[in-house]
Amino acid sequence: MVQQQISVVTLGVDDLARSKRFYGEGFGWKPVFESDEIAFFQMNGLMLGLWLKSKLTADMKQEADGNFHAFALAHNVSREEDVAPLIARLADHGGAVLREADAPPHGGFRGYVADPDNHVWEIAHNPAWPVDEEGHVTFGT
Repeated sequence: MVQQQISVVTLGVDDLARSKRFYGEGFGWKPVFESDEIAFFQMNGLMLGLWLKSKLTADMKQEADGNFHAFALAHNVSREEDVAPLIARLADHGGAVLREADAPPHGGFRGYVADPDNHVWEIAHNPAWPVDEEGHVTFGT
């Protein structure tokens, strides 16, 4: 049985500074991590990511066009070896694998699968983001 949780919602954005201003000054939220292409906000039990749309779509191995809205829901698992089998299980039950599980340059292990309505899920293990028994993910170091 797969733990019932969403770890991260990642929104693809055109202008990271503009988006950080909206969330940071508009809502008053403080990022727990930010770089030139991504920012993460610790929410109540999950993470909100803002990632440059061009980088997010490239990571998904998709094309950014007028019909593709770059966002991804993420399900984080506690162990790297759980990523690929879960992607395969989802594909066996109607999903479409967009990117096989592999290790990105920034660390961890991830792959992407689309549900039958083309909503994108990242299945990931990030050793710096612990997942507790209730499924809460926390930004770590």
